Amino acid sequence: MSGFVEKPAPVQVPGLVHLHTGKVRDLYQNDAGELIMVASDRVSAYDWVLPTQIPDKGRVLTQLSLWWFEQLVDLVPNHVLSTEVPAGAPADWAGRTLVCRSLRMIPVECVARGFLTGSGLSEYEQSRTVCGLVLPEGLRDGSELPAPIFTPATKAEVGEHDENVAYEEVARRVGAETAAQLRQTTLAVYHRARDIARDRGIILADSKFEFGLEEHAGTDRLVLADEVLTPDSSRFWPAARWQPGRAQPSFDKQYVRDWLAGPESGWDRQGDQPPPRLPEEVVERTREKYLEAYRLLTGYSFE
Repeated sequence: MSGFVEKPAPVQVPGLVHLHTGKVRDLYQNDAGELIMVASDRVSAYDWVLPTQIPDKGRVLTQLSLWWFEQLVDLVPNHVLSTEVPAGAPADWAGRTLVCRSLRMIPVECVARGFLTGSGLSEYEQSRTVCGLVLPEGLRDGSELPAPIFTPATKAEVGEHDENVAYEEVARRVGAETAAQLRQTTLAVYHRARDIARDRGIILADSKFEFGLEEHAGTDRLVLADEVLTPDSSRFWPAARWQPGRAQPSFDKQYVRDWLAGPESGWDRQGDQPPPRLPEEVVERTREKYLEAYRLLTGYSFE
């Protein structure tokens, strides 16, 4: 059992139709057919959306995504049309709202890995492969890979795990041409972002991307969608503290995971009870990590 501890009721805005409530974002559509994405301050861990929010998280994710979209615009177009808040929407939507073009979304999580950790490490320890790709012996948690790899996954519903799949399965599902384009673009974006992050003292260990298709000049073109290169979709590690063979310090919600998994929470991950509310200290330390990631990557203080 997993999902939302307390699923929020969608905000009703004149002229907008509510389409979906995800782990973090609420999705609407306006009369012109454009999509309105609103990033909340919700936080998820262990397939649960928790009852406690992280203040400013949605704005940080939105502003960081916008900054990254600008760094990548010569590699791949993105779905953002504007950041204008729709008339009649709550004031709280400011800074966390994206007006986006409607795309035919590709049902694949496009993951690039430059370092071994997470689900990739688990698979490697069993078979010395990740998504069917054979890797060298002797790698450990946090090891840098010989070269970045494309390790796709199928998209899961809220409360379920994404499932790593082989490239051949992606080609079977979406066609060989689209699969090749997904792999090429994912790795190109990862290389660009990895180099930018490295210049700022940060290791981009891995990241997941979502793409859609739109008709352009008589043909389908690939468009980068959703969020991009945030602490929710990427693993960012401080380069100065990188040490393979252990779990790495990170700029994300690791404080949340650690507290939930520890004895202080009193929560049994294997049980059927939802996780408890987070203590204020965990909320504040997690918020500081998001703000620190934004500041280090962009060079700006978050306002």
